[in-house]
Amino acid sequence: MPITDWPSAERPREKLLAQGADSLSDAELLAIFLRTGVKGKTAVDVARELLTDFGSLRHLLCADKTNFYKHDGLGPAKFALLQAVLEMGRRHLYEEIQRGDTLSDPASTRRFLSARLRDIPHEVFACLFLDNRHRVISFEELFRGTINGASVHPREVVKRALHHNAAALILAHNHPSGVAEPSEADRQLTRRLQEALQLVDIRVLDHIVIGDGEAVAFAERGWL
Repeated sequence: MPITDWPSAERPREKLLAQGADSLSDAELLAIFLRTGVKGKTAVDVARELLTDFGSLRHLLCADKTNFYKHDGLGPAKFALLQAVLEMGRRHLYEEIQRGDTLSDPASTRRFLSARLRDIPHEVFACLFLDNRHRVISFEELFRGTINGASVHPREVVKRALHHNAAALILAHNHPSGVAEPSEADRQLTRRLQEALQLVDIRVLDHIVIGDGEAVAFAERGWL
């Protein structure tokens, strides 16, 4: 039976409009994105099969083009649309922490950093540059490495902080392993960066390590 013949309360789009997006299952949300099914299958049927094949909605969203194109109903147009949707989500999260107000919501900061760094398959070191009222000036990915680590040069961090005329910053990097627990090397690097930045009167407010579904903040551990 095509979706158009379903009771209106059970159609994903109508259900979303009536009850809100959070009332939909992963398959129903994905069906709205797909818009149409394939021969003999509704969009919801296709969505359920995709979630089974990929293992989860997140793995589908993180799929590269090669794996994405292998599945019925998914091609370049859908891949481009998906990437646009994901980028809009990331930019929305960035706007949450860049409204001109003092950065006082740690949860929003973590959501943004997780969205930017969590699913990258190699280590990335980034900075949020802040003014003297702790308002966001800019976010930059400064160093990229391998699955095991990235070489971080304090001189370059200081240079970018001075370029932005930052008064403070938040350091961040991901652990591709998914385990967010900071290593001793992470703690040593943070101390080196603090010392280098103190020479030009720039404070390190936090260092957030992004794992798979979790984040560890140095400030909460009392390490800063």
